[in-house]
Formats: sequence, C-alpha cells, structure tokens
Amino acid sequence: MEEQQAEGEYEFGAGILHVFGRQLKLCRERTGLDRAELGRRTGYSASTIASFEQGRRIPPPKFIDLADEVLDAGGVLRVGKEEVARAQYPAFFRDAARLEAEAVELHVYDTHLVNGLLQTEEYARAVFAMWRPLLDEALIEQRVTARLARQEILARRPAPNLSFVIEEAVLLRPLGGSAVWRGQLEQLLLVGEKRNVEIQVMPLSRLEHAGLAGPFTLMETRDERRIAYTEVQGDSRVHMERGKVRVLESAYGVLRAQALTPTESLALIEKLLGER
Repeated sequence: MEEQQAEGEYEFGAGILHVFGRQLKLCRERTGLDRAELGRRTGYSASTIASFEQGRRIPPPKFIDLADEVLDAGGVLRVGKEEVARAQYPAFFRDAARLEAEAVELHVYDTHLVNGLLQTEEYARAVFAMWRPLLDEALIEQRVTARLARQEILARRPAPNLSFVIEEAVLLRPLGGSAVWRGQLEQLLLVGEKRNVEIQVMPLSRLEHAGLAGPFTLMETRDERRIAYTEVQGDSRVHMERGKVRVLESAYGVLRAQALTPTESLALIEKLLGER
C-alpha cells in the first residue's frame, strides 16, 4: 500500500509541515530558546529542530507533545499533531492510514512486494527509489519515515491480530540487491515469530488461487467496523459497504486455506535464506 505519490498531494502535505514549522519557530522564539536548547530539552539535535521548523522533516508525536509543554504553547502545537502525522502520507492513503492505526485486526494479501508493515528500512528505501515517475530524495526519505512509523502497530498494546498472505514470487524478487533481500527475509522471520502475527506464503505451484483479482487489506476497528482497502495503479479505495467487504473476506479465507501454513511458510523463508 501507499506506493504512489502525485505532485499536488506532496505539496498539500508539505504545506501542513511548513505551517507547523512556522508555529514551532514562533513559539520557540517567544520563549527565548535557541534551537540547541530546545533540542537539549526534547532530546533532538539543533539541526533536527531546524528541519522541523523548515518543514523538511516530520516531527514525531512525542516531540510535538514535549515541545508544546517545554515552550508553554498552551496546546497550539499539540492541536496540529494529527494533521502533521497525516501529512506524511499521500492524500489517497491518509484515510486508510488512520483506519489502519486504529485496527484491532488487520489481514493483508500482497502480490508484488512485501507489505509496508513488514518492510525493513533498506527495502522500503529501495522500493521508493525505483518508483516511476522518480521521486526526489527528500520525498523518498519522508515516505520511508512514514512507512516505519506505521510499523508501531506491531508493538502496540493490546496487540492487534495481524495476518499476511504473501505470494511466493514476492520472496524470490531481490528488490534492492542481495543484502537488502536477505535482510528483508530475516525481518519476515522475526515478525512471524510474534504471537499476534501470522505470515503465510502462497506457493507458485498451487493449481487453484482465490486472489487473482489482486491485493487487498481487511481491517476491523475498535468500534467493530469492518473495512476493506484496495489499491492499484494510483486508484485506491476504502470500502465500507458490507457487501464488498464480505466478498473480500470470503476470498481471504480461501486464500489462507490454499496457502502454506504459518509454520510451513517460515520454513520456506529459512530455506530461501539458506540457498543464497
């Protein structure tokens, strides 16, 4: 998910970051602190504070909360925290990202690459670097940061139930080179050992396949809403109508039955690592 980016969408997100950066700078100057001192009190370098103020880096939520307190901003900075967080994603993915962060269950079927929630930093950077049309370096780094931030769901408590069905071809495609590929397979083994995560591989040898219509994600939120997300060639959609979601839930159930079991899948990944 979240692989594509239109120029207008980037400008919208960048605008939010620049507005927040100006607010941060005004609050800092009002209190008489220089960047180094604010950095010392919040645990960041002066250069990072400068990047936040200039809208070049996305400040994490914990920084915004702490800066609001240190600068006695009275909530002025904190009130923009959600919009700043959403700005790190392309416009088409922002609603899905919000729902994903709230999910108590998440079930994903992937066909072309390892899902963003499972990607290593190096794999994610390789994916964004090879995208067409080419993304500039600043945007690549922003997208990598956003992708890694999404992975906080893996350590969230209470732990959500997560499952992934991945096409075997994805595991055979060494995106980014051998070292990146090996690191990604090792990451799958580590995440697959978590009690709340199940990773299954769909073998190339299967004679029947319920997922030929393409990748999708299923989510259930805390308020028991069941939602589907689909994305292909820039056309992304959040589906809340029960009929559409039910069809994809049914397909996912068959996919899991057709795929290797989680134990067999991790064994296959270990075998691939041993062969190269």
